Amino acid sequence: MLTRRHFAIGCGAFASSAIFDAGFGFSDPVPARTHLPIPMLIDAAKQGKAVSLKVMSGRHAFIEGKPTGTYGYSAPVLGPVIRVGRGDEVQVTVENTLDTVTTVHWHGLLAPGYNDGGPQQLIKPREIWRPVLKINQPATTLWFHPHPHHDTARQIYMGLTGLIILDDGSDARLNLPRTYGVDDLPIILQDRSFDSEGSIGYDNKELNALDIAYGARGDSVIVNGAIAPIAKIPASLVRLRLLNAANAQNFDLRFKDRRTFYVITSDGGFLPAPVAVTQLMISPAERFEILVDFTDGKAVALETGPDKEMGEFGRVAPDGSADYVPVMQFEPTQTRSLVKRVPDRLIEPAAVTLGSAVRRRQFVLDSGLCAGRQQADLHKDMPALIGINGRAFDPARIDVETKLGTTEIWEITSIGMAHPFHIHGALFRIVSIEGAPPPAHLTGWKDTVLVEDKAELLVAFNQPATREHPFMYHCHILEHEDAGLMGQYVCT
Repeated sequence: MLTRRHFAIGCGAFASSAIFDAGFGFSDPVPARTHLPIPMLIDAAKQGKAVSLKVMSGRHAFIEGKPTGTYGYSAPVLGPVIRVGRGDEVQVTVENTLDTVTTVHWHGLLAPGYNDGGPQQLIKPREIWRPVLKINQPATTLWFHPHPHHDTARQIYMGLTGLIILDDGSDARLNLPRTYGVDDLPIILQDRSFDSEGSIGYDNKELNALDIAYGARGDSVIVNGAIAPIAKIPASLVRLRLLNAANAQNFDLRFKDRRTFYVITSDGGFLPAPVAVTQLMISPAERFEILVDFTDGKAVALETGPDKEMGEFGRVAPDGSADYVPVMQFEPTQTRSLVKRVPDRLIEPAAVTLGSAVRRRQFVLDSGLCAGRQQADLHKDMPALIGINGRAFDPARIDVETKLGTTEIWEITSIGMAHPFHIHGALFRIVSIEGAPPPAHLTGWKDTVLVEDKAELLVAFNQPATREHPFMYHCHILEHEDAGLMGQYVCT
């Protein structure tokens, strides 16, 4: 059974402070002993542009000698990394061998609604889904995961996550690290809690109002399915493809020696130039590719700090004595250096202007944290409100109708806490965050943005979606999504 520590911020903290543990944080650091697992690479071009995935249950030992029940894609936990090329048409076969319905959502891939894999595209047990994915967007890192309504959080927590590498030839032109598993590494970040038997059991029936309000947050950091692993890498420039696949946790990443690293892509592709940083916040569902210089040959730990969006209750150090805990260790080897130089320029994202927007819409995301006590008491098993613009998700209701080939300004406001906001079937540019221009690493095309207060997004609608297969927009705190903090739109 999953053990959670409950915590709150903002208005919710005053209502329920008696049950909170101020020592909330990740478990005691585990010495880095396990080598970083590298998911199998499936190169679609090398197998007739056909990819098969089996959604399956399995067993995986996060803690040595204590295997636990898990889900995976053609694996006991997680899944393969799928490489596709721009211009490809990839035939995917998805077989569901679970005893429950699932879907496969191609997160960040620009595909029509009928291939998007949202909650309408259910794959029943023992059934097969065969979408054809037409790849027509710039190089980037995408991912795939389940999206069945009311069960997305559990299925992802149990292990259903995989990466997609979209290649358009620009890696070679820019001379970027591109040898998979050597100097080009997938880094899937998650958090989990374990009981004394090593189990990660997750039962939706045990979720209470606070689990829904804040999302399931674990007390151990997991990287590619391992706790505190070691990555042996060449003493050269190394590319890390970062994905936050946690249910709710924001990771605030830095290297222990505070070395500078370079952000080269966000969700939708390359930035105009590398952005030098020493710290990087990544919220659920976001992806960044970074370049890290290991030519000095020194071992170094990647760390994560407090979830600043959760205030006092976002601390990760178990005893409160330190702000940061180790995520994994990097150890350069004597292997010949591959790539040593960070490029000066990358690729200018496709231009878009505010003047192209045909309309402005407002969306208010509310997880019930600041509702009045009287209102909250009406539904003791749920927050007072979880929804967008005062309405919880209804699969029979279309909330927004857009026009193919247009752009709109979406103004997103978060109530009570920060929400990672995701739009299916579209990419956007951030116009402003809390009234200010976005930082340089957030200026490219994106599909997910962490909204603490207010953000303005310029959204480009280039994929069709009908009432039978609409696109979703939602908070990517998975318990919020399952509880109704989601809407749907058509694009015709």
